[in-house]
Amino acid sequence: MKIIVDTCIWSLALRRNTVEDNPYIEELRNLIEEIRVQVIGPIRQELLSGIKSKQQFNTLKLHLEAFEDLELEAKDYELAAEYFNAARKKGIQGSNIDFLICAISSRRKMPILTTDKDFTSFQSVFPVSLHFPRG
Repeated sequence: MKIIVDTCIWSLALRRNTVEDNPYIEELRNLIEEIRVQVIGPIRQELLSGIKSKQQFNTLKLHLEAFEDLELEAKDYELAAEYFNAARKKGIQGSNIDFLICAISSRRKMPILTTDKDFTSFQSVFPVSLHFPRG
Protein backbone atom coordinates (compact mmCIF):
# COMPACT_ATOMS: atom_id res chain seq x y z
CA MET A 1 0.00 0.00 0.00
CA LYS A 2 1.27 3.45 -0.92
CA ILE A 3 1.62 6.13 1.76
CA ILE A 4 1.15 9.85 1.12
CA VAL A 5 4.12 11.62 2.68
CA ASP A 6 3.17 15.08 3.90
CA THR A 7 5.31 18.17 3.37
CA CYS A 8 6.41 18.33 7.00
CA ILE A 9 8.05 14.88 6.77
CA TRP A 10 9.91 15.73 3.57
CA SER A 11 10.98 18.98 5.15
CA LEU A 12 12.41 17.15 8.16
CA ALA A 13 14.36 14.81 5.90
CA LEU A 14 15.47 17.07 3.05
CA ARG A 15 15.34 20.76 3.89
CA ARG A 16 16.98 20.87 7.30
CA ASN A 17 20.74 21.16 7.64
CA THR A 18 20.98 18.67 10.49
CA VAL A 19 18.91 15.55 10.79
CA GLU A 20 18.68 14.04 14.24
CA ASP A 21 17.46 10.51 14.91
CA ASN A 22 13.79 10.85 14.19
CA PRO A 23 11.32 7.97 13.82
CA TYR A 24 9.46 9.81 11.05
CA ILE A 25 12.63 10.23 9.00
CA GLU A 26 13.48 6.57 9.55
CA GLU A 27 9.97 5.61 8.45
CA LEU A 28 10.35 7.73 5.32
CA ARG A 29 13.60 5.91 4.54
CA ASN A 30 11.86 2.56 5.03
CA LEU A 31 8.94 3.58 2.80
CA ILE A 32 11.36 4.72 0.09
CA GLU A 33 13.18 1.38 0.23
CA GLU A 34 9.84 -0.44 0.05
CA ILE A 35 8.76 1.75 -2.91
CA ARG A 36 5.65 2.82 -1.01
CA VAL A 37 6.02 6.62 -1.06
CA GLN A 38 3.32 8.58 -2.86
CA VAL A 39 3.86 12.19 -3.88
CA ILE A 40 1.25 14.63 -5.15
CA GLY A 41 1.93 17.83 -7.07
CA PRO A 42 0.73 20.22 -4.34
CA ILE A 43 3.16 18.69 -1.82
CA ARG A 44 5.98 18.94 -4.37
CA GLN A 45 5.09 22.62 -4.84
CA GLU A 46 5.04 23.28 -1.08
CA LEU A 47 8.47 21.69 -0.69
CA LEU A 48 10.03 23.69 -3.49
CA SER A 49 8.44 26.99 -2.48
CA GLY A 50 10.42 29.44 -0.41
CA ILE A 51 13.86 27.95 -1.00
CA LYS A 52 16.33 30.79 -0.95
CA SER A 53 19.16 29.55 -3.13
CA LYS A 54 18.89 28.23 -6.66
CA GLN A 55 21.40 25.48 -5.81
CA GLN A 56 19.26 24.20 -2.89
CA PHE A 57 16.16 24.39 -5.09
CA ASN A 58 17.81 22.35 -7.84
CA THR A 59 19.18 19.78 -5.38
CA LEU A 60 15.77 19.26 -3.78
CA LYS A 61 14.07 19.17 -7.17
CA LEU A 62 16.54 16.50 -8.28
CA HIS A 63 15.83 14.39 -5.15
CA LEU A 64 12.10 14.64 -5.73
CA GLU A 65 12.33 13.63 -9.39
CA ALA A 66 12.68 10.03 -8.22
CA PHE A 67 9.02 10.11 -7.15
CA GLU A 68 6.20 10.24 -9.67
CA ASP A 69 3.18 12.39 -8.85
CA LEU A 70 -0.20 10.77 -8.45
CA GLU A 71 -2.52 12.10 -11.14
CA LEU A 72 -5.31 14.06 -9.47
CA GLU A 73 -8.89 14.09 -10.68
CA ALA A 74 -11.77 16.54 -10.37
CA LYS A 75 -13.31 14.21 -7.76
CA ASP A 76 -10.28 14.77 -5.51
CA TYR A 77 -10.77 18.54 -5.56
CA GLU A 78 -14.54 18.25 -5.09
CA LEU A 79 -14.15 15.98 -2.08
CA ALA A 80 -11.49 18.33 -0.66
CA ALA A 81 -14.00 21.19 -0.87
CA GLU A 82 -16.64 19.04 0.87
CA TYR A 83 -14.13 18.27 3.63
CA PHE A 84 -13.24 21.96 3.95
CA ASN A 85 -16.93 22.86 4.34
CA ALA A 86 -17.60 20.05 6.84
CA ALA A 87 -14.58 21.00 8.96
CA ARG A 88 -15.49 24.68 8.87
CA LYS A 89 -18.99 23.87 10.19
CA LYS A 90 -17.29 22.19 13.15
CA GLY A 91 -14.95 25.15 13.68
CA ILE A 92 -11.90 23.23 12.46
CA GLN A 93 -9.44 25.13 10.26
CA GLY A 94 -7.00 23.73 7.73
CA SER A 95 -5.25 24.58 4.51
CA ASN A 96 -6.69 23.78 1.09
CA ILE A 97 -3.75 21.47 0.45
CA ASP A 98 -4.37 19.61 3.72
CA PHE A 99 -7.98 19.00 2.73
CA LEU A 100 -6.84 17.86 -0.72
CA ILE A 101 -4.41 15.41 0.93
CA CYS A 102 -7.27 14.09 3.07
CA ALA A 103 -9.54 13.69 0.05
CA ILE A 104 -6.88 11.76 -1.85
CA SER A 105 -6.17 9.63 1.20
CA SER A 106 -9.85 8.81 1.61
CA ARG A 107 -10.64 8.19 -2.07
CA ARG A 108 -7.49 6.21 -2.84
CA LYS A 109 -7.25 4.38 0.50
CA MET A 110 -3.74 5.74 1.15
CA PRO A 111 -2.74 6.62 4.71
CA ILE A 112 -0.83 9.85 5.38
CA LEU A 113 2.55 10.08 7.11
CA THR A 114 2.58 13.42 8.88
CA THR A 115 3.52 15.17 12.11
CA ASP A 116 0.84 17.84 11.51
CA LYS A 117 -1.68 17.61 14.37
CA ASP A 118 -4.40 19.15 12.18
CA PHE A 119 -4.89 15.75 10.55
CA THR A 120 -5.87 14.27 13.91
CA SER A 121 -8.53 16.98 14.23
CA PHE A 122 -9.80 16.20 10.74
CA GLN A 123 -10.41 12.59 11.75
CA SER A 124 -13.28 13.77 13.97
CA VAL A 125 -15.07 15.17 10.91
CA PHE A 126 -14.32 12.82 7.99
CA PRO A 127 -12.49 9.55 7.34
CA VAL A 128 -8.75 9.98 7.02
CA SER A 129 -6.17 7.32 7.77
CA LEU A 130 -2.79 8.19 9.29
CA HIS A 131 0.39 6.15 9.06
CA PHE A 132 2.80 6.15 11.98
CA PRO A 133 6.43 5.08 12.25
CA ARG A 134 6.82 1.37 12.83
CA GLY A 135 8.97 0.41 15.74
